Amino acid sequence: MKLKTVILLAITSIFISSHNQAQNSLSPKPGGFDSDKDLLLAHYDCKTDVDDLQSVAAFATVLSHNRYSEINYHAVAGAYGIQDGLYVPPNDLFNLAFGDNWSDAHKDFQKAVDHVKTMASAVLKNQGDIWIAEAGQSDFSAALIQAITADLPDVNVSKRIHLVQHSDWNEEVTAPAALDYVKTTIDYHKIADGNAVGNGTPGFRSAEFTGWKDKISNPELIAIWKLAIELSNQYNGKEGRYHNEAISAGGLDFSDTSEVCWILGLQDIRDSEQFFNLFSD
Repeated sequence: MKLKTVILLAITSIFISSHNQAQNSLSPKPGGFDSDKDLLLAHYDCKTDVDDLQSVAAFATVLSHNRYSEINYHAVAGAYGIQDGLYVPPNDLFNLAFGDNWSDAHKDFQKAVDHVKTMASAVLKNQGDIWIAEAGQSDFSAALIQAITADLPDVNVSKRIHLVQHSDWNEEVTAPAALDYVKTTIDYHKIADGNAVGNGTPGFRSAEFTGWKDKISNPELIAIWKLAIELSNQYNGKEGRYHNEAISAGGLDFSDTSEVCWILGLQDIRDSEQFFNLFSD
């Protein structure tokens, strides 16, 4: 066999191996979310850090992938706790990313609880589980779970409702009674912080990474990311809101997506660059 042919075969083998590794990274781990019957709830506080906006764009990116496009999900804005500071208005972004499939707990907390309870109860009655990606505090989740248990007292929520939290600060500014309730009532998972790389969960906060435009060509996703970044820059650190240094440096912070990745069995994604490599068009 000629040397040129051997080199060509070796390069081809490396390419196929790399491609397969990328695809395998999108394979769910066993024992987690069941896309055939479960419901994924993404609860965003949007107060006062703008990272929720970019986390919304990242979640929309996950949902655009053919492996996850049929997931039964619902998003909630305004799922905040007892922290001080101003709200970051996300409605235009939520409409663009999720259409009608979101609730506004900032505008009407009880209406949002009732709406999500109806969805969740239907899933539980059909033997599905509820998975909550807590991209904020647990006050809304506590009210939701209390409403569900009032309607479905026979459901074992300690095994059927799963909540995933990644942030110490989010726990600290959850109303103590609400935090105690979710920790003792349902299947509560505290995972490593999604702001850091190399701690066992994806690290999606980077002042240096800006290469998302090279990976995304879907016009709808481009529009979502552009709006998320525009709103992030508009509200970041303004009027006493939290100053996100990674975003002000021109980078990205979608750290609250670490919970979604954990739920879907994608906790082995390392960082922002690998995320966009895996979910590129």
